[in-house]
Amino acid sequence: MTDKPKKPSRQQVYTLLVEVGRKDGDGLPKGATGAALMCFASGVDEAEAVRETVAILKQADTAPLDVTGYGTLDERLEQGHEIGEEERALMTRALEENAVIVAQMTPFFDKPGS
Repeated sequence: MTDKPKKPSRQQVYTLLVEVGRKDGDGLPKGATGAALMCFASGVDEAEAVRETVAILKQADTAPLDVTGYGTLDERLEQGHEIGEEERALMTRALEENAVIVAQMTPFFDKPGS
């Protein structure tokens, strides 16, 4: 019996910006009102990548509020985005592991007097 050639994966990696609110046990810094998470998520389309990302973040005790998609690596390059080697490596990892990777977290804080 011969091995069938491996079909190329239809999975792609999408860059997503997820805004999260506060939730008990979310791990955000004290005083933060929420955060923005830049994620790389694999999926056969952007909708699947978003669903998987939201599900994973909910399991991690965060409260996803909004997701903005920035497309695949090729789409971002077409838009003129500069993408460094570290970012590309994380995208490759997300694809290889069929994973959601949080690449950056920026907490939000209320300004005094607002």
